[in-house]
Amino acid sequence: MYDVIIIGSGPAGLSASVYAKRAGLKALTLEKNPVSGGQVLNTYEVDNYLGLPGINGFDMGMKFREHADGLGCEFQTAEVLSVCKEHREEKQLKAASVNETAVDAAFEPVRAQGFMIETDEGVFRAKAVVAAMGAVHAKLGIPGEEEMAGRGVSYCATCDGAFFRGKVTAVIGGGDVAVEDAIFLARGCEKVYLIHRRDELRAAKILQEEVMSLPNVEIIWDTVAEKIEGNGQVEGISLKNVKTGDKMELPVDGVFVAVGILPDSEILKEIVNCDPKGYVLAGEDGVTDVPGIFAAGDIRSKKLRQIVTAVADGASAIQSVQEYLLQAKITK
Repeated sequence: MYDVIIIGSGPAGLSASVYAKRAGLKALTLEKNPVSGGQVLNTYEVDNYLGLPGINGFDMGMKFREHADGLGCEFQTAEVLSVCKEHREEKQLKAASVNETAVDAAFEPVRAQGFMIETDEGVFRAKAVVAAMGAVHAKLGIPGEEEMAGRGVSYCATCDGAFFRGKVTAVIGGGDVAVEDAIFLARGCEKVYLIHRRDELRAAKILQEEVMSLPNVEIIWDTVAEKIEGNGQVEGISLKNVKTGDKMELPVDGVFVAVGILPDSEILKEIVNCDPKGYVLAGEDGVTDVPGIFAAGDIRSKKLRQIVTAVADGASAIQSVQEYLLQAKITK
């Protein structure tokens, strides 16, 4: 029985692991992927994390994990299949009585709530759970996307960009990730089209200025993708202007989809309250509507999803875990 099980080892999960270890909690972190770091691993360059300007995303993820490993945090590679509440019998000390002589008589049974976490590597039990599963890439949902996935359609420019060196690519989206992808691809691609459904980008101003200064990046405004064309490999993309209705065929070798993220909260939707998009409803303290379950990082409902806020979430969640364990009287 662990004091707390942390699901996910991105910045939020790793931060929670470190804080749990420093708090003296018996903690286990479960991660379904072979490498810790979460979405930060797919970021070419991180220039807004205090003290580490310009660090490579993969290197940052490794530094976070090394910190946790150095403290002796416990990790297990396993995919969580379900989380459910369970109750167990425990004993707590009765009020002192001068008439009691037997040791067993000084204790009485109590019911304490815990959680059973089923994984593909077995079942684990904990008194509290920190959900830090992060988010996954949203999809366009257009014809050709699923069929061409891995055959020219990608959701990670830093992962797959090298395969398109000297070729023509399209990035779909207008936020930070889309613009970062376009900038990254422009360093190796002959031509990069940035396709956005609005007439202005949502990315940070500094990123907008950089992408607009690149000679081999062309922004196609007010346009959505309707179909990805190709025969076993991406050959082009069908586009439609949302203002004029005009359609066009754009020959490209690769399509990088960057239209947002969706919370990886499927295993929790039947347990805790989530918003319509699936983000777990929890405050800055990570507290959900279910006592003993806490949310941290991109999975949580909040305004700003950044590495720094995920790290803060991990620390806050463990503080709440400690308070919960004390109040519920189910500490070690």
